[in-house]
Order: sequence, then C-alpha cells, then structure tokens
Amino acid sequence: MRRLTHWYRAVINNNLTSLSSVRGYLSRSYSQVQTDFSSNRVRRTFTDFFHELYQHIIVPSSPVRPRGDPSLLFVNAGMNQFKPIFLGAADPRSEMATYRRVVNSQKCVRAGGKHNDLEDVGRDVYHHTFFEMLGNWSFGDYFKEEACIMAWRLLTEEYRIPPERLYVSYFAGDATSGLPADEETRHIWLSLGVPSDHLLPFGMKDNFWEMGEIGPCGPCTEIHYDHIGGRNAASLVNADSPDVVEIWNLVFMQYNREADHSLRSLPQFSVDTGMGLERLVTVLQGQRSNYDTDLFTPLLSAIQQRSNCPEYRGRTGEADVGKVDMAYRVVADHVRTLSVCIADGVYPGMSGAELVLRRILRRAVRFSTEVLQAPEGALASLVPTVAHILGDAYPELHKESDRIMDIINENEAQFLSSLKQGRRVIDRTLQRLENNATLFPVPVAWSLHRNLGFPLDLIGLMLEEQGLSVDQRALDVLAIENENLRCQVQTSVGDTLVHLDLHSLAQLQSGEVPHTDDSPKYHYSLAQDGKYVFQPCHATVQALYCGQTLVSEVAGGQRCGVVLDRTCFYAEQGGQSHDQVGMVFVFPQDVLYPVEAVQLAGGYVVHQVTAAEVLRKGDQVQLYLDEGSLSIPQLQEIERSIHNIITENNAVYMEEVPLARAKDIPGLRTVDEVYPDPVRVVSVAVPVADLYDSQTDRWTSVELCCGTHLLTTGEIGDLVIISERQMVKGISRIVAVTGDDAREAREAGQVLTQEVESLSARLATVASPSLADANRLAKEVGILTDAVDCTAIPQWKRRELQTRLKGLQRTTNTSIRKLETKEVSQAHNPIVLSNGFSALSASDWALTVSARLGGNAGGSATVAKGTGSVANLTEALRCAEEYAQDKTQNGC
Repeated sequence: MRRLTHWYRAVINNNLTSLSSVRGYLSRSYSQVQTDFSSNRVRRTFTDFFHELYQHIIVPSSPVRPRGDPSLLFVNAGMNQFKPIFLGAADPRSEMATYRRVVNSQKCVRAGGKHNDLEDVGRDVYHHTFFEMLGNWSFGDYFKEEACIMAWRLLTEEYRIPPERLYVSYFAGDATSGLPADEETRHIWLSLGVPSDHLLPFGMKDNFWEMGEIGPCGPCTEIHYDHIGGRNAASLVNADSPDVVEIWNLVFMQYNREADHSLRSLPQFSVDTGMGLERLVTVLQGQRSNYDTDLFTPLLSAIQQRSNCPEYRGRTGEADVGKVDMAYRVVADHVRTLSVCIADGVYPGMSGAELVLRRILRRAVRFSTEVLQAPEGALASLVPTVAHILGDAYPELHKESDRIMDIINENEAQFLSSLKQGRRVIDRTLQRLENNATLFPVPVAWSLHRNLGFPLDLIGLMLEEQGLSVDQRALDVLAIENENLRCQVQTSVGDTLVHLDLHSLAQLQSGEVPHTDDSPKYHYSLAQDGKYVFQPCHATVQALYCGQTLVSEVAGGQRCGVVLDRTCFYAEQGGQSHDQVGMVFVFPQDVLYPVEAVQLAGGYVVHQVTAAEVLRKGDQVQLYLDEGSLSIPQLQEIERSIHNIITENNAVYMEEVPLARAKDIPGLRTVDEVYPDPVRVVSVAVPVADLYDSQTDRWTSVELCCGTHLLTTGEIGDLVIISERQMVKGISRIVAVTGDDAREAREAGQVLTQEVESLSARLATVASPSLADANRLAKEVGILTDAVDCTAIPQWKRRELQTRLKGLQRTTNTSIRKLETKEVSQAHNPIVLSNGFSALSASDWALTVSARLGGNAGGSATVAKGTGSVANLTEALRCAEEYAQDKTQNGC
C-alpha cells in the first residue's frame, strides 16, 4: 500500500467521515429507496459532493467530438478528455497540467466503433446511444482507500441508498499476467462494513480496466445495485441480470501496458471513476426502467402528444405488440443524441461520426413516422423538450435549439422520400416471396442500403417486423465487395464501368433501336440567384445490358447499363468527364437509382446503375441532376470580400492572455482543442485589449492560435479560390491560394479565357469547314476543356469557361455529324452487301480497312469494330469495297 505523509493523513481526517462513524451509519435500517431526487439534483449533488467536501475542481463536459483522437468516433467515457494526463502528454502550460482532483458529468455517445449500443436501443429499458457519465478523478493524489470511502459515503449518505442492496466486486488476480488479487481493495471494503458475502472477486474481463492495447491500466472495483432487495443477490452480480446492475466503476490506474504486452508500474498512481447518470437516477427515483425517470418521461409525453398512438406503457419483447413502446424509446433516445451532437458541431453526413449520426437520425425518423404515425417535423419539435431536461447542465442546447431543429427537419425531409420508396420495395418484394419464406433477398436489402441510404440495422428492424431476416454474412460480403469496387473506381474508373460489347451494339442496331437523344443535356439556364437550373428529363428504357448481354429485365441488386431513348446526362466524351451527381426515378416502382457513370457507345448513352428493384425494358423514368455547389456570384463575392480586407492592409495583433479571460471575448470562435494557459489570441484590425468591449461596433477576425502569422493583411498580396465542392448538404470545402500562386492563377485564367475566345471566333468564321477541319476543332475543344478542368485558375472563371466549352463542343459535334452524313451520301460506289459478301470474315475485313487508315480492329467473323483516321472517308469506303470484291472474285 502506498504510504501517506502525516500532512495528507491530517487532510483525510478533516475531510472524511471516520471509519467508525461510517460503520455506525451502515447499521441503520432502510425500509425503501428514496424517490425525492430529480435528475438535476442527482447530477448537482455528485459534483457538489466532491467539490465542496473534497476540493475537486469541477471541469465542464468536453464536446462529444473527440479532441484530436482518431481512434474514437465519439467521446464514450468520462476519462477521454483526460487522456493526455494519463499518457503524460498534457501541455505544461495548460490548465489541465495543474489538475490533481477533478469531477464532472461528461456527455457520452456509444454508437459506432468498439462501444456500439445503437442496435440495442429500444429493445430494452436501459441501453442508450447518448448518456451522461458522472466521474471523479485523482491524478497522483489520493488512491484506493480514499476513493472507496468517498464513493461509499456518497451512495449511502448523500443519496441514501440502502447499503444492503449494494454489492461490490474487486479484482481476483490473473496468473497468466502475473497479477495478484487486489487484496488491498478487498480489505478497504471490509473495513467500511461491506459484508463478505456482498464482496465478490472477478477476473480480467470484469475487474481489470485498460485504456487500449497499450497505455495506462489497472484493477477496478465495481458497485452493483439490487433492484429487488430483501435477499442475497450475489449470484446475479455480473450475470447480465436486469435486477442487479452495475452503477459505479472505480479504476485504479497503477500499471502501464507496454508494447510487448508486459505490465510496468506507473510512476504516478491515479483514480478514474465512472457512474452512469441514467442508471443512478433510475435507482434513486425507485424505478426499474431508465425511461421511467424524469430524464425521459417529459420526452415520452411530448412524443405521445405528437403521435397517433396510445401512451407509453414500457413493454418489451413479445408483449410490445407492434413495437410501439420500442418506438417511443428509440425516438426519445435518438432525439437526445441528435440534439447533443449537433449542438457540439457533429452533423449528419457521409463518413465517420457524421455517418453514424445520419443512421441515428434515419432510424428515429422511421420509428416516428411509420410506427408512431407522427407527422413530418414531429422529431425536430422534441428538441425544446430535450433542452428543457438537459439545458441546465448543458446550456448550449438552449442556444442551438433552432439550428438543431432546422438540421433535423432538413435531413428528415430527404429521408422520408427514400423511406417511402424503400417501403414500397420491401412490400413488393414480400409479395413475391413464398408464404413460408423467412429470408429476405440479400441483393434487395443491399440495394436499399446502397442506393437509398437505409442503415443496415434499420433494414433488419423493418424486416423483423414482418417476421423475416436477412443473411448478415452475405450482406457483409457485399459490403466488402462494394468497398473494393469503390477503391477500384478511385484508382481506375474505366476498369469498372459497364461497356457495351460489339455484339450487343450490333443487336441494338439490327433491332432498329434508335440512338439516344442527348440534346436535353444542354437544357439548363442560369437563375437570378446565380445558380444553374437543370430541367428533369422524362425517358423510356430502350435496352438493358447486364453481364455482357442485352436482357429484357434486371433483378434488384444487379449492376447494369441502361439505354434510354433520351437523356439529360452528359456522357464521358471529348475530354470532359460524365455528370457525377445524377439519379434515375423509375415509374411505376417509384424507386431512385443513383447513376454511377454515363458513357457514349455507338450513338447510345449508357447509364450505369445498380438496380434497387426489378427494372424492365419499357419502364418509364425521370432523370435529374443534383447541383449543390456555390454559385459564380457567391464565389466572386467571397473573393471580393477577402480582397477588400487585403487592400485595407489591417494590422494583425497577437497577445497572450489568461485562458479564462480569452473565453470572455464576444464572438470568439474556438475549435475543440485543449488550450494552454495563458493562450495566444490573434485578431485582425482590432487590438486584443479592445476585444473585451462588447460595445465596439468594429468587425474583426479573432481566434486562439499559436501559429505564426503575417503582421498585416496586405502582405497576403492576393487570394484566389481555385476549388470548391460540396462535402455534405449545406457545407462546402474551399481551397484557395495566396500571394504569387494567386497571381499565377489569375494569369492562367486570363490566358485560358483568351484561348476559348479565340477558338470560339474561329468556329464562327469557318463557314464551310471540311470534315478534317471539324475534327481538328473538336479535338482543340477537348484539349482546352482538359486544361480548364485541371489548371489552377479562379473557380468562378473555371465555371464560366466550362459552360462556354460545352456549347462549343455541341457545335463541333453537330458539324461533324452533318459532314459525315454528307460525305457518305456523296461517296462513289457505296457498298451494297450481297449474298456473296456474307461469307467474308468481319474481323479480317475490319483489320484490313483500319490498317489502311492507320488504326487497328478486332472482333469476330460476324461482327467487328475498328479505329483509324477518317480524314478521307471516301478512301476508306473504296478500300473496303476493293477488299470485298477481291475476296469474292478469288474465292473466300
């Protein structure tokens, strides 16, 4: 046992109830659990207890987005923000480096990653995606004895929990690791009066806590509560019984797990404790379900008022007919998570924590609208109730309520459209299944996930309601294949696209399928707000291409090429890539198909999709483009505003100030980092000392930053935005260059503008170009398009030039088609195939002609295709005819 100094012993004696008085307290009789604790009082009692009696510093909860920790999607434990202390990496200038005793209530999210409770939420009455972790810490200060005494006194005196309902576990040791049993902790609990039959040893799994594969770790002791009472419930501890639950874990950090998996004693021993607020409130309010406490009952009541369902009854399993009560719990839990995360700057998105939050939102929307029959907007309307319940502890919920509701409503509207279509897909698929079927088709389930954005766990729940399941292993295989395909697309898009082969092209032509009319791709306009408006296009499925074969229909989940009679999508050609963000809306299935690629083959535009539902030849579809980037005027306005700041040549001020003082600066924007104290404040135009005056009407840019900065804004020289793309809805990523790079970008933009104008003028002045001239001009358009796409120039200029080049490309393509048609009609001795020519080898014929034209060819005896220069189409036709006549006369 670690020795304590006489001074420290004196402090302990002054602040802790003596062991004899604790033992006397344990002998009192308790008839029932107290029920006069509101959740706010429980939380406040915890922090006040350690702060007022034991001099702990109250540290605010960190945001749920981890601070510089890529190993975590969300903060999932109270100790996350204190990792730098445990790892010896705390900035010596920061306030954190001074911590010895701290206490707080930490916002935690466990949904995704190692700790993932998402799929359990709603099924029982105690799992949550968002919860609060009460904790007290000692960093090289007190250790086991003091921690146990504090915990026992808080539970039995302050919270008045009957001690006979409490059971304590401790570390039993592990021979493999060479770790002895934690007899020290055992004796501490016995000295506090815990009966030996309420004191239980457990192994590494339950009572040895580790931060990760390497790092600080140590034995722990857990306190469990028996909801029933009046019995010995020792056998139910750590047995996953809902009647006996863990409420507090006290971890004693005394080892470090080395890279070779060995354990070394830490130079400084610490204490890390964690107690779930929701479980504690359940105990103190005399309930069996977390959802029956004041943390949730106002939410459940608000949900009932907005739905067409009977009030919440707390049922689970088979007793919960229609899963109505499960839906109540899911919506209540998820809207808390959404509110807290969005308030902390985590928005529903497409990767990482943002993707997890998107899943949570869509899961909540589904249960709210489909199970509870609540109208659209009901989910967001619960946010003020969340703020009312949690806002005293986390005031940012009040401040951000309007923004939270806007984001939830916007995302709900998007998902409801997909949800409606997904439900139709599921219903129609169920109608096709046999009556005794128990498995849902994996390709359809995967299509719902991939094309309509359905979380896989949500699909499982929807199927479970129908008495069905899906092969999870097969879904995992598809997920792996999709990831591999995505990687292939990133490295070589062309290798993964659906290409019409020569035989299929011949079939389309012989079947008299008309070429695709792609003129609607030019039907767009510039609105008054500076945004491009693309008109939707109605079309009919002319052909389906799957597995190098033309087919009449494609099953759900299959990847295929779709040929339409008309399209508004731009196909890859002339050096310009295909439209990237497009959808096909198919009637009568009412299903959305994301368009993965668009290609032009022999006059047919092929749309690559993965079918979410059976797709048939003759189906009616609607195509539309989704354009969400910043407009040209917006890009110009951003550059103009920054240029004005540069021209003003404002001074840049830097000053180190106390961290607490810096946080008082009005409008200060901080990132989620641990700042040193004092902290360096950087401001533009306004001296740091003037920033504290809330009456100042001067606008400025101010941030906390330890980086090096220019001394005046004029030294920037210039700034040009060279790239912009939308990351998620409403959020764009901008890349800009400054100084000489900005000057070079503007010059490059001017040069390319002159070249486009020159090419445009030449096209306008050539009254009667030859086919060779037209092809040369078309090639120039393609080369210039590549240059505009790839050169660092102002983004707004790039958009303008791309629009002009699309028009030029259309002009040259039209000219080439007209000239080719004219030359064919004027060609001497046009080829007329007779029965005698039918024995010719198509591949040999194509190879001979293509070789004469400087190209190559390939194919089969019946169908072949070749390449070559068509500067003289008449010569090509003459060559082809001579070859045929020679072979015919000399005998094939």
